[in-house]
Amino acid sequence: MPTAVQRQPLPRPVRLELKKPMNPLDGLIAALQLLFSVSPRIIEITLRSLFVSGSAAVIAALWGIPLATLIAMKNFPGKFLIRTVFNSLIGIPTVALGFLLFLAFSRETGPLGFLQLLYTPTAIIIGEAILITPIIVSLGISAIEAVDPEIANLARTLGASESQASLAVLKEALSGILLAGVASFNRAIGELGIAQFVGGFIFGQTELLTTGIWVELQIGNPGMSIALMVILLTLVLAINLVLNLVQRRRR
Repeated sequence: MPTAVQRQPLPRPVRLELKKPMNPLDGLIAALQLLFSVSPRIIEITLRSLFVSGSAAVIAALWGIPLATLIAMKNFPGKFLIRTVFNSLIGIPTVALGFLLFLAFSRETGPLGFLQLLYTPTAIIIGEAILITPIIVSLGISAIEAVDPEIANLARTLGASESQASLAVLKEALSGILLAGVASFNRAIGELGIAQFVGGFIFGQTELLTTGIWVELQIGNPGMSIALMVILLTLVLAINLVLNLVQRRRR
Protein backbone atom coordinates (compact mmCIF):
# COMPACT_ATOMS: atom_id res chain seq x y z
CA MET A 1 0.00 0.00 0.00
CA PRO A 2 1.52 3.39 -0.92
CA THR A 3 2.15 5.80 1.88
CA ALA A 4 0.93 9.40 2.13
CA VAL A 5 4.37 10.61 1.11
CA GLN A 6 4.35 8.51 -2.05
CA ARG A 7 0.97 9.81 -3.13
CA GLN A 8 1.77 13.44 -2.32
CA PRO A 9 2.82 15.17 -5.58
CA LEU A 10 6.20 16.82 -5.21
CA PRO A 11 7.25 19.20 -7.96
CA ARG A 12 10.93 18.81 -7.08
CA PRO A 13 13.24 15.81 -6.55
CA VAL A 14 14.22 15.23 -2.94
CA ARG A 15 17.84 14.09 -3.20
CA LEU A 16 20.65 16.60 -2.84
CA GLU A 17 22.45 16.03 -6.10
CA LEU A 18 23.71 18.86 -8.29
CA LYS A 19 22.80 18.34 -11.92
CA LYS A 20 25.79 20.35 -13.12
CA PRO A 21 29.01 21.74 -11.61
CA MET A 22 28.37 24.87 -9.58
CA ASN A 23 30.53 27.91 -10.25
CA PRO A 24 30.30 30.04 -7.06
CA LEU A 25 30.95 33.27 -8.95
CA ASP A 26 28.26 32.55 -11.51
CA GLY A 27 25.89 31.63 -8.70
CA LEU A 28 26.60 34.89 -6.89
CA ILE A 29 26.05 36.95 -10.03
CA ALA A 30 22.76 35.17 -10.72
CA ALA A 31 21.71 35.71 -7.11
CA LEU A 32 22.37 39.45 -7.33
CA GLN A 33 20.38 39.63 -10.55
CA LEU A 34 17.45 37.88 -8.90
CA LEU A 35 17.58 40.12 -5.83
CA PHE A 36 17.66 43.34 -7.82
CA SER A 37 14.97 42.15 -10.22
CA VAL A 38 12.54 41.73 -7.29
CA SER A 39 11.37 38.30 -8.39
CA PRO A 40 7.70 37.68 -7.47
CA ARG A 41 8.59 34.12 -6.44
CA ILE A 42 11.29 35.33 -4.04
CA ILE A 43 8.85 37.82 -2.51
CA GLU A 44 6.24 35.07 -2.13
CA ILE A 45 8.66 32.67 -0.43
CA THR A 46 9.99 35.40 1.86
CA LEU A 47 6.53 36.56 2.95
CA ARG A 48 5.40 32.99 3.54
CA SER A 49 8.48 32.30 5.67
CA LEU A 50 7.90 35.44 7.73
CA PHE A 51 4.24 34.55 8.23
CA VAL A 52 4.89 30.92 9.19
CA SER A 53 7.78 31.62 11.57
CA GLY A 54 6.17 34.75 12.99
CA SER A 55 2.93 32.90 13.69
CA ALA A 56 4.85 30.07 15.35
CA ALA A 57 6.74 32.55 17.55
CA VAL A 58 3.51 34.29 18.62
CA ILE A 59 1.77 30.99 19.43
CA ALA A 60 4.77 29.72 21.39
CA ALA A 61 4.92 33.00 23.32
CA LEU A 62 1.21 32.82 24.20
CA TRP A 63 1.68 29.59 26.12
CA GLY A 64 5.43 29.78 26.80
CA ILE A 65 5.63 33.10 28.67
CA PRO A 66 2.85 32.26 31.19
CA LEU A 67 4.47 28.86 31.73
CA ALA A 68 7.89 30.45 32.26
CA THR A 69 6.37 32.93 34.73
CA LEU A 70 4.69 30.16 36.69
CA ILE A 71 7.84 28.05 36.88
CA ALA A 72 10.07 30.98 37.77
CA MET A 73 7.88 32.53 40.48
CA LYS A 74 6.60 29.40 42.19
CA ASN A 75 8.42 26.80 44.29
CA PHE A 76 7.09 23.27 43.91
CA PRO A 77 8.40 19.69 43.88
CA GLY A 78 9.97 18.73 40.58
CA LYS A 79 10.77 22.30 39.53
CA PHE A 80 14.42 21.45 38.86
CA LEU A 81 13.40 18.44 36.75
CA ILE A 82 10.97 20.50 34.67
CA ARG A 83 13.63 23.14 34.03
CA THR A 84 16.08 20.43 33.02
CA VAL A 85 13.58 18.96 30.55
CA PHE A 86 12.93 22.33 28.89
CA ASN A 87 16.65 23.11 28.74
CA SER A 88 17.29 19.73 27.11
CA LEU A 89 14.51 20.16 24.57
CA ILE A 90 16.16 23.31 23.21
CA GLY A 91 18.53 21.05 21.30
CA ILE A 92 15.95 18.62 19.94
CA PRO A 93 16.81 17.73 16.31
CA THR A 94 14.28 19.25 13.95
CA VAL A 95 14.38 16.10 11.81
CA ALA A 96 13.28 13.99 14.78
CA LEU A 97 10.46 16.35 15.70
CA GLY A 98 9.43 16.65 12.07
CA PHE A 99 9.23 12.87 11.70
CA LEU A 100 7.13 12.54 14.86
CA LEU A 101 4.76 15.22 13.60
CA PHE A 102 4.57 13.50 10.23
CA LEU A 103 3.50 10.29 11.98
CA ALA A 104 0.90 12.23 13.96
CA PHE A 105 -0.51 14.09 10.93
CA SER A 106 -0.36 11.16 8.51
CA ARG A 107 -3.70 10.99 6.73
CA GLU A 108 -3.88 7.20 6.86
CA THR A 109 -2.51 6.11 10.23
CA GLY A 110 -1.84 9.27 12.23
CA PRO A 111 -4.03 10.06 15.25
CA LEU A 112 -4.41 13.62 13.95
CA GLY A 113 -4.77 12.66 10.31
CA PHE A 114 -8.45 13.57 10.30
CA LEU A 115 -7.44 17.24 10.59
CA GLN A 116 -5.99 17.11 7.06
CA LEU A 117 -3.02 19.28 8.06
CA LEU A 118 -0.19 17.34 6.45
CA TYR A 119 1.60 19.32 3.71
CA THR A 120 0.08 22.64 4.73
CA PRO A 121 1.57 25.83 6.19
CA THR A 122 -0.54 25.24 9.31
CA ALA A 123 1.30 22.00 10.02
CA ILE A 124 4.64 23.83 9.75
CA ILE A 125 3.41 26.56 12.11
CA ILE A 126 2.34 23.98 14.70
CA GLY A 127 5.63 22.12 14.39
CA GLU A 128 7.76 25.24 14.68
CA ALA A 129 5.71 26.47 17.66
CA ILE A 130 6.42 23.19 19.46
CA LEU A 131 10.09 23.37 18.47
CA ILE A 132 10.68 26.87 19.87
CA THR A 133 8.57 26.62 23.03
CA PRO A 134 11.52 25.28 25.10
CA ILE A 135 13.59 28.30 24.02
CA ILE A 136 10.96 30.79 25.19
CA VAL A 137 10.35 28.90 28.43
CA SER A 138 14.02 28.39 29.34
CA LEU A 139 15.20 31.90 28.46
CA GLY A 140 12.03 33.37 29.97
CA ILE A 141 12.65 31.60 33.27
CA SER A 142 16.23 32.89 33.37
CA ALA A 143 15.09 36.45 32.61
CA ILE A 144 12.36 36.40 35.27
CA GLU A 145 14.57 34.86 37.94
CA ALA A 146 17.16 37.57 37.28
CA VAL A 147 14.66 40.22 38.47
CA ASP A 148 15.02 41.33 42.08
CA PRO A 149 12.45 39.33 44.12
CA GLU A 150 11.73 42.44 46.17
CA ILE A 151 9.87 43.91 43.20
CA ALA A 152 7.15 41.29 43.48
CA ASN A 153 7.11 41.57 47.27
CA LEU A 154 6.79 45.35 47.04
CA ALA A 155 3.92 45.03 44.59
CA ARG A 156 2.10 42.67 46.95
CA THR A 157 2.74 45.02 49.88
CA LEU A 158 1.10 47.83 47.92
CA GLY A 159 -2.01 45.70 47.46
CA ALA A 160 -1.30 44.10 44.07
CA SER A 161 -2.75 40.69 43.30
CA GLU A 162 -0.57 37.78 42.27
CA SER A 163 -1.27 38.43 38.59
CA GLN A 164 -0.43 42.12 39.00
CA ALA A 165 2.78 41.25 40.83
CA SER A 166 3.67 38.85 38.02
CA LEU A 167 3.09 41.61 35.47
CA ALA A 168 5.40 43.92 37.42
CA VAL A 169 8.12 41.27 37.30
CA LEU A 170 7.53 40.65 33.59
CA LYS A 171 7.92 44.36 32.92
CA GLU A 172 11.34 44.32 34.55
CA ALA A 173 12.29 41.17 32.64
CA LEU A 174 11.08 42.56 29.30
CA SER A 175 14.54 42.71 27.70
CA GLY A 176 15.22 39.06 28.45
CA ILE A 177 11.77 38.04 27.24
CA LEU A 178 12.27 39.95 23.99
CA LEU A 179 15.57 38.15 23.56
CA ALA A 180 13.78 34.83 24.05
CA GLY A 181 11.22 35.80 21.43
CA VAL A 182 13.82 36.80 18.86
CA ALA A 183 15.91 33.69 19.53
CA SER A 184 12.85 31.52 19.03
CA PHE A 185 11.94 33.30 15.79
CA ASN A 186 15.50 32.86 14.49
CA ARG A 187 15.32 29.16 15.30
CA ALA A 188 11.96 28.84 13.54
CA ILE A 189 12.81 30.68 10.34
CA GLY A 190 16.09 28.79 9.98
CA GLU A 191 14.82 25.26 10.58
CA LEU A 192 14.49 22.71 7.78
CA GLY A 193 13.51 19.31 9.19
CA ILE A 194 9.93 20.17 10.19
CA ALA A 195 9.29 22.06 6.96
CA GLN A 196 10.47 19.03 4.98
CA PHE A 197 8.42 16.41 6.81
CA VAL A 198 5.08 18.16 7.32
CA GLY A 199 5.30 20.82 4.61
CA GLY A 200 6.94 18.98 1.76
CA PHE A 201 8.28 20.82 -1.28
CA ILE A 202 5.01 22.01 -2.77
CA PHE A 203 5.69 24.84 -5.19
CA GLY A 204 3.64 27.93 -4.38
CA GLN A 205 2.06 26.45 -1.24
CA THR A 206 4.54 25.32 1.43
CA GLU A 207 7.90 26.39 0.01
CA LEU A 208 9.92 28.42 2.54
CA LEU A 209 13.32 30.07 2.44
CA THR A 210 15.08 27.03 3.90
CA THR A 211 13.32 24.46 1.72
CA GLY A 212 13.77 26.74 -1.28
CA ILE A 213 17.52 26.85 -0.69
CA TRP A 214 17.63 23.06 -0.49
CA VAL A 215 15.51 22.39 -3.56
CA GLU A 216 17.08 24.99 -5.84
CA LEU A 217 20.58 23.82 -4.94
CA GLN A 218 19.73 20.20 -5.66
CA ILE A 219 18.32 20.94 -9.14
CA GLY A 220 21.40 22.92 -10.09
CA ASN A 221 20.11 26.49 -9.62
CA PRO A 222 22.73 28.02 -7.31
CA GLY A 223 21.68 31.58 -8.12
CA MET A 224 18.24 31.16 -6.57
CA SER A 225 19.72 29.25 -3.61
CA ILE A 226 22.19 32.03 -2.88
CA ALA A 227 19.50 34.71 -3.28
CA LEU A 228 17.25 32.94 -0.76
CA MET A 229 20.19 32.42 1.59
CA VAL A 230 21.08 36.12 1.46
CA ILE A 231 17.49 37.06 2.27
CA LEU A 232 17.36 34.60 5.16
CA LEU A 233 20.59 35.89 6.70
CA THR A 234 19.53 39.50 6.14
CA LEU A 235 16.22 38.94 7.91
CA VAL A 236 17.92 37.36 10.93
CA LEU A 237 20.50 40.15 11.09
CA ALA A 238 17.88 42.88 10.74
CA ILE A 239 15.65 41.47 13.46
CA ASN A 240 18.54 41.17 15.90
CA LEU A 241 19.67 44.70 15.04
CA VAL A 242 16.22 46.05 15.82
CA LEU A 243 16.19 44.19 19.15
CA ASN A 244 19.56 45.65 20.11
CA LEU A 245 18.36 49.15 19.25
CA VAL A 246 15.21 48.69 21.35
CA GLN A 247 17.22 47.45 24.32
CA ARG A 248 19.65 50.34 23.95
CA ARG A 249 16.81 52.89 23.98
CA ARG A 250 15.29 51.27 27.08
CA ARG A 251 18.62 51.56 28.91
